[in-house]
Amino acid sequence: MATMDMTAFADIQKNPAKEDFPLLVGNPGLAFLDSAATAQRPAVVLDAQRRFYETMNANPLRGLYRLSVEATQAIEDARAHVAAHIGGGAGSQVVFTRNASESLNICAKDFGASVLRPGDEVVISIMEHHSNLIPWQQVCRATGAKLVYLRPEPDGTVTDESIERAIGPKTRIVSMTQVSNVLGVEVPIAKVAAHAHAVGATMIVDACQSVPHMHVDAKAMGADLMAFSAHKMGGPMGIGVLWGKPEILDAMPPFLTGGEMIDSVTETDAVWAPVPQKFEAGTQDAAGIYAFDAALAYLEGIGVDAIEARERALAARLCERLEAIPYVTVYGPAEPERHVGSVAFNVDGIHPHDVASLLDMQDVAIRAGHHCAQPLLTWMGGINATCRASVAFYNDASDIDKLVEGLEFVWRTFHHER
Repeated sequence: MATMDMTAFADIQKNPAKEDFPLLVGNPGLAFLDSAATAQRPAVVLDAQRRFYETMNANPLRGLYRLSVEATQAIEDARAHVAAHIGGGAGSQVVFTRNASESLNICAKDFGASVLRPGDEVVISIMEHHSNLIPWQQVCRATGAKLVYLRPEPDGTVTDESIERAIGPKTRIVSMTQVSNVLGVEVPIAKVAAHAHAVGATMIVDACQSVPHMHVDAKAMGADLMAFSAHKMGGPMGIGVLWGKPEILDAMPPFLTGGEMIDSVTETDAVWAPVPQKFEAGTQDAAGIYAFDAALAYLEGIGVDAIEARERALAARLCERLEAIPYVTVYGPAEPERHVGSVAFNVDGIHPHDVASLLDMQDVAIRAGHHCAQPLLTWMGGINATCRASVAFYNDASDIDKLVEGLEFVWRTFHHER
């Protein structure tokens, strides 16, 4: 990790973190603006993953010899680190999964299926990623519960009135994103959780787009269960997190069964291991978890507040530059500073897939499509797809300027201008 000058770090004209990321160093002309999908990995994370295999490669939990004990300790250290990073209490409240989608499926199909009854209501927002929507559709269909959508203002703002309309006496579960992966708008989760708890409902938070970009305190926001993923935080792909209150995790049945999630087995029955092992059937990606620990240390070395400030400045500049282009429509809050990481937009008369393909020719990487949020796009007026540019702290103003220049190239290409 480079020694970070925090004064320089705050200046988005400069890019003091870029040298920590091998892919960015190896592609100096690339404007990578798709971090909402997956972040780049710093060298310390890549080194950590390799170091695990070179120095402690053994199956954790299954051996009493030194390598296995070290591998087990590496996972438990990472578990405690994750809990501390999100204000989540003990490491035993952290379950490692394959990804946030699996974590949210556990919430729906383990917890939801065990507590919902006909006539109960599950509240989600229209802005949810499919991973926090489809599982609830299926569980509600199976249990006879009703799926209720919280619908925000046209710009994605969740108001007190919209919360009160959606959450009522029949609400049993509220499951909601903290930051929209399309509009980049932040949901007032603490207010939502307060309303949920007031009617006796459980609050589940999809924190995939918030934990990488801002200070998140699971307890302070009122979360009962929370999901996010390592790969959006500079960690490896294939590592998800499910955090929960002990009494909820203890009461939930396991999602998968098999090795290491049992305490004892007979021919006719089994007793589950305690949380978190109860939810971690089979061999874990120990090297990935160890590398995720290194990713958290890297982020904390910079400082979550410093990262948030830089990324908000980058997102504001991105929004302002796009709004200044006459043939570009920007979605979400009108105030640039309210976009957390992501800005969705479209170019008049040009399909987002064409925009993204032509931008790639200019070495600009953005996302185009429905962003796994089709009901949101339908609610926005029947939009089939949008472009989405998303920033991380390793971006700088030149990346945004290159995007704007690339959009000018796209426009000229379709209008045969020279």
